[in-house]
Amino acid sequence: MDKDIAIKVTDLTKVYKLYNKNSDRLKDALGLLKEDRCTEHIALNHVNLEIKRGETIGIIGTNGSGKSTILKIITGVLSPTSGNVEVDGHISALLELGAGFNMEYNGIDNIYLNGMMIGFSEEEIDKRLDAILEFADIGDYVYQPVKTYSSGMFVRLAFAVAINIDPEILIVDEALSVGDVFFQAKCYHKFEEFKQQGKTILFVSHDLSTISRYCDRAVLLNQGVILGEGAPKKMIDIYKQVLVGQYPLPTSDVKSLLEDEDIRAAASKKIEEEKKAAEKESKADDTNPDVLEYGNSGAKITEFYATDAKGLRTNSVVKGTEFTIHMKVKFLKDIAGPIFAYTFKNIMGIEITGTNSMVEKAFLEPVKAGDEKDITFTQRMLLQGGEYLVSFGVTGFEQDDFVVYHRLYDALNITVVSDKNTVGYFDMESTVCVTDSKKD
Repeated sequence: MDKDIAIKVTDLTKVYKLYNKNSDRLKDALGLLKEDRCTEHIALNHVNLEIKRGETIGIIGTNGSGKSTILKIITGVLSPTSGNVEVDGHISALLELGAGFNMEYNGIDNIYLNGMMIGFSEEEIDKRLDAILEFADIGDYVYQPVKTYSSGMFVRLAFAVAINIDPEILIVDEALSVGDVFFQAKCYHKFEEFKQQGKTILFVSHDLSTISRYCDRAVLLNQGVILGEGAPKKMIDIYKQVLVGQYPLPTSDVKSLLEDEDIRAAASKKIEEEKKAAEKESKADDTNPDVLEYGNSGAKITEFYATDAKGLRTNSVVKGTEFTIHMKVKFLKDIAGPIFAYTFKNIMGIEITGTNSMVEKAFLEPVKAGDEKDITFTQRMLLQGGEYLVSFGVTGFEQDDFVVYHRLYDALNITVVSDKNTVGYFDMESTVCVTDSKKD
């Protein structure tokens, strides 16, 4: 392997056998299963990937695309069905935080236990103990059995052990945002330190802002196949298309890579169903199944969603780009002047911004029962990176009374992807200029 390469994955395939009954699994393991009573699921399909020393690589993809599986194979937790993985450098992995902790041992004992499992001697752990304790910051609880810890203390200690081992390669699976907001800030600061030190970092995250901000390169996995790799923003854009079934998946390429006829048939069927599955997942992720709705039934909001600057339906918007909020409304009675509105809240429930058709002087006309209207609000995204909830409403005035015809609270999730966050809720888009002062 080239000395500039830290991780090399060659023709990697992982196939799981799925059994209808646990007894079938046991019989198969003992070689007693006389007929085929299992199906095969392809988690990874002939994957090839090279990661250079000092690179920060993010892996993105829908649930079930093989992201966690490839990390577990690289770290040696799982064995591949076929293919090869070469790693040059000491790895510290944040996969399942606390895996390997003994619940009866206290925090100190578990630090030594985990350190030795990773491959460090007792003397090496002694040198790192103070840094681990300072990072975890759980006080005297470190001398108590971890079974008495809160979930927050447990993950703080587990993260502190893994992050302070001083690895050459750091591998992270959805574990950067643990504990309270202050501990999260500490985790990201450590992450930045690793980048500055030239460590190789490979991580999986659904937080697209983190991928955009920290990664040199992103890899898009879909149903065990790499759809593409390159600049994070480009891969995020393709990922958003995959989520709503608007990206052409390489069905023929996948088929040609598979040699086993049964596996090929299973993969082909899975890929044919993928568009529907991706669309279903997108809707499940976007919309709140427990949305609060009320109104006097004079109108009904029948559809709502967001599109990006290219007109593609999405729940992820890149900060600074144009996006559109869509509503479809059916009227069940005559209304003199309906008002259409949307509002953005943060995840703490604070209303950040919003507008309506009356404020925008966009529609001040009467409607009849049976009418249907498509309403769009188009604007630039200036909110900071993060998660937001969008509410929708159709209201109006009858005589001097304010009337709610239909409202949907916290109906839609929007993720703002940003590689530059400023102070507060939104960006001032300032232009900064620094010049030499004029001397008298």
